Amino acid sequence: MTRALVVLRWLMVAALASSLGGCASFYVDGNAPEVPSAAFTKPAQPAEVQLIWEFQTRGVANVRATELLKARVKEQIANSGLFSSITETPASGGAMLSVTVNNIPLSDDAVSKGFVAGLTFGLAGQTVGDGYECTARYLSGRSGAPAAVSTGKHIIFANIGAASQPPGSIKASSAEEAVGLMLRQLISRTLNDLSKEKNFP
Repeated sequence: MTRALVVLRWLMVAALASSLGGCASFYVDGNAPEVPSAAFTKPAQPAEVQLIWEFQTRGVANVRATELLKARVKEQIANSGLFSSITETPASGGAMLSVTVNNIPLSDDAVSKGFVAGLTFGLAGQTVGDGYECTARYLSGRSGAPAAVSTGKHIIFANIGAASQPPGSIKASSAEEAVGLMLRQLISRTLNDLSKEKNFP
């Protein structure tokens, strides 16, 4: 999991700030809490499904992050109660679920913010935010059946220097904890919405 954090832009910003004398704290937006799987609308007869998972950075496939986060995502979906089993090969009934999380920076001047915080030894606090968009698309495998699609959004904040905690956010003890919490909450909300789509299952 730790290696996956290298591919996330805001972690590079935090490292820059740290090397210049600042320090970084991590927060997860508190306005998008996890939805427990008990709240999902469960199918009467859950089917086996093929999972296609991908992590993207600015819409471009991020192979390293995809691979390192795959087990975590697969386990959460398997425990959702929405499917009888999860496979990475074609499912027996042809059902397919694609889940994509795209990391989209909320500002393009993150490096300059980290540089300013470093030069002032953390006195000029800055907050850098990264957005995450999840899209889940389910195909039942039935001929002509339309896809069920749901989306969700989340945010991780990195405070560099003496910036105050973003309002309503949840402080994480580390970057790794922030990523794990964000991902679990984001996928739970997206799956919950998917379970209530008229074309699911």
